[in-house]
Amino acid sequence: MKRWLITAMLIINSGAGGAMEAEIEQWETANGSKVLFVARHELPIVDVRIAFAAGSARDGSQAGLARLTNQLVLDGTSARDAGEIARHFERYGARVSTNSGRDTAEVSLRALSEPERLDPVIDNLANALANANFPADAVARVRQQMRLGLEQAQSSPSALAEQAFAEGIYADHPYATPPGGSLESVPQLTREAVVTFHRRHYTASNATIAIVGDLETSAAKTIAEQLSGGLPVGEALAPLPEVKQPTSAQTIRVPFQAEQTHVLIGQPSVRRGDPAYYALYMGNHMLGGGGLSSLLAERMREERGLSYSSSSQVTTGARRGRFQMGTQVRNDALGEALEVLRTSLGELQTQGPSSERLEASRRNITGSFPLQLDSNRDLLGYVSSIGFYDLPHDYLQQFVDRIEALDDSSVQNALRDHLELNRMTTVLVGPEAIINAVE
Repeated sequence: MKRWLITAMLIINSGAGGAMEAEIEQWETANGSKVLFVARHELPIVDVRIAFAAGSARDGSQAGLARLTNQLVLDGTSARDAGEIARHFERYGARVSTNSGRDTAEVSLRALSEPERLDPVIDNLANALANANFPADAVARVRQQMRLGLEQAQSSPSALAEQAFAEGIYADHPYATPPGGSLESVPQLTREAVVTFHRRHYTASNATIAIVGDLETSAAKTIAEQLSGGLPVGEALAPLPEVKQPTSAQTIRVPFQAEQTHVLIGQPSVRRGDPAYYALYMGNHMLGGGGLSSLLAERMREERGLSYSSSSQVTTGARRGRFQMGTQVRNDALGEALEVLRTSLGELQTQGPSSERLEASRRNITGSFPLQLDSNRDLLGYVSSIGFYDLPHDYLQQFVDRIEALDDSSVQNALRDHLELNRMTTVLVGPEAIINAVE
């Protein structure tokens, strides 16, 4: 198996004359896991994340299977039950967690860097990952927890809006699969399905290992080999299909009796690494991603008093992410709120941002960005994403530089070229008479 090493110096300017430097080293383990490592010696702490291409986009016809597997992966081996595994982590002061989304399923660890504390923790994690045996009682327990969560979500208008929105913008793409499954699918998930999913997706060749903390490179390599070595090499997964953009606008109405209507408007955005993301990010920050200083907050809250909570966001993924505007608005003001949301985006597309708003957003983004990297754990998330999505090692510095280089026309062009109001999905969750009375 090919082994290789790449290093790159990452420098993030603080905007106040300072800088943070981090050298990202990259190599491949003996059985094919990608590893990215950043040494940071300020604190005697090591953070590790193993990201597998095992998110809900890999569920197939069994919605919720990826999440069920991820939540069970540390629940026992043939040698240790879940309690013994957990107590072993606690004995050495380590914290471990799992998380799954549409692209990835992750296992994260934080531990002290002293070898006498770190070594047994890494050994425990490696054994749990490689030898998970998914006890039947644990499968039944977590499956029941997921079902109860889904039942509770039926009384949450925001949860109903989210699922309807994902299904609306992604249609028959795997991204439309609800990560938490459905009330119909979750009770049908079996232990055998979990075992098969784990065997297929939790493999060395399907893993990206990110390590940040108080280590030398040699120690990081040892840790990576331990975590990867017990996993089967595995076979490459088929790439996810491309996300198709909707060809026309649609409105999805979900009846729900409440004093407010929940609104989501949007469409698929761009994939991770797309150069257009930077201008879209800036445009979104001005529109609704910049908190109370954003255009939507000013118009919806301060000027008209329609809603205390209005925002927008743009995300990316292995395929396309999403753009969305959202609000919760009084039922009697729904029509006006929809007009404000759509008009605000339309004005940025046709007129572009003012120079004052552009510069205010630029200062806010570049000034706050280093604060998102001031801890090992924060940096770990970015390093893991750089590895998983095959981004350049200087991606974080590129982000700051490209935001600095944007002008009003580049932001306007990105919003116009990648977001089309006449192709957007609108989701309305509220009283039936109210949501049926608007377009």
